Amino acid sequence: VVLVTGAAGSIGSEIARQVVAFCPKQIILLDMAESALYDLQFDMRNEPKFRDLIPNMHFIVASVKDPLRMEEIFKKFRPEVIFHAAAYKHVPFMEDFPYEAVAVNVFGSKLLADLAVKYGVGKFVMISTDKAVNPTNIMGATKRICEMIIQMMDRETPNTSFVAVRFGNVLGSNGSVV
Repeated sequence: VVLVTGAAGSIGSEIARQVVAFCPKQIILLDMAESALYDLQFDMRNEPKFRDLIPNMHFIVASVKDPLRMEEIFKKFRPEVIFHAAAYKHVPFMEDFPYEAVAVNVFGSKLLADLAVKYGVGKFVMISTDKAVNPTNIMGATKRICEMIIQMMDRETPNTSFVAVRFGNVLGSNGSVV
């Protein structure tokens, strides 16, 4: 059972497509952007290679910063692997809205990590950014904090493996320089 947060984003949706190809028992595709998640659902339901897997796909509109909703989702689906791609990532916007950057990127990630431990998730993969290296802006700083949380969780929780991966500019992604 695989949970992908930020599933409607450019990186999350590609992770979702790659994971589905491995025919997981269930895949939970979660995002708070309902229009983008609807578009992903529409695309996947109309793509022949995914049609047989539709009963195993669950598209859920929710925010990673909502503890009651996240607890409900973990309790219902019992994910075994999490790809955590949900984040605010646009640097100039997060300079204007630092509260939201911290609430989603830091507290949302910490909430998911805590639930991963509570529900016995085997693997937690957090998607980070090259901007977390010696951060010079709010977005980069929040992602660096997330990496530090993930490193600490990996050291302190032997039953859940926590890893963070950094992406630079991803060709074709929203906000890509290229």
